[in-house]
Amino acid sequence: MASVLLVEDDHFVRAALIRHLTDASHSVRSVGTALEALREISQLHFDVVILDLGLPDLDGTKALKMLRGIADVPVIIATARDDEAGIVRLLNDGADDYLTKPFSAEHLTARIAAVLRRSGSRSGPDAHTAMGAGPGPGMSGTMSAMSTMGAHGPARAPISHVIRVGGISVDPQRRSATLDGIELDLTRREFDLLAYLAGRPGTVVSRKDLLARVWNQPYGADKTVDVHLSWLRRKLGESAASPRYLHTYRGVGVKLEPPR
Repeated sequence: MASVLLVEDDHFVRAALIRHLTDASHSVRSVGTALEALREISQLHFDVVILDLGLPDLDGTKALKMLRGIADVPVIIATARDDEAGIVRLLNDGADDYLTKPFSAEHLTARIAAVLRRSGSRSGPDAHTAMGAGPGPGMSGTMSAMSTMGAHGPARAPISHVIRVGGISVDPQRRSATLDGIELDLTRREFDLLAYLAGRPGTVVSRKDLLARVWNQPYGADKTVDVHLSWLRRKLGESAASPRYLHTYRGVGVKLEPPR
């Protein structure tokens, strides 16, 4: 069960989604404005936020930027906009996924499940306190000791296996990546995409495989992959027209390899 914040001003749509998400065993809170959403997120922990862009008080894009200033909770955008440039801007502003209206409740539920699998950890401001799960008096030191001690003494630091492809270095354990020694500012999805491709250098990977492995979706739109590849290319300082590391093979897939 996930804790979901639904931000939707259409009462009929909101009621239908609340009913479906509740039937799917999720805990749902709903609001109809951006300011209400920001207040909820600042005070409570949520596993995922479903954010409509057409809000009456504040444009959803601005709301997303403000939300990202106070929490790292996964955000799924619900939008009627389907142009690639607009979607790229939303992803660039911090969205984790998007759905183009109209969409089915089942599709939304599947996207929520995929986002939760990818996030793998709690988000939001002071999540333990918000959920009433913070350590009690005297527990903080114990928990700290447990995190550094194994069953029979100090725990050894895990070995980090860094993947290198040309000037790109990817550390899956620390979830960090660099290009020519400079840290790359990647979103969670961008990092997963880069790490998956870096683990298969010189191999053409199909979009279907990327959707299944990176997005945990056995099916989906190729545009999802293309948008993230476009975003990742910019972070690597290249473009589809002048690739250095990421090479697209039309109708086949994409390959990551060192510059020649």
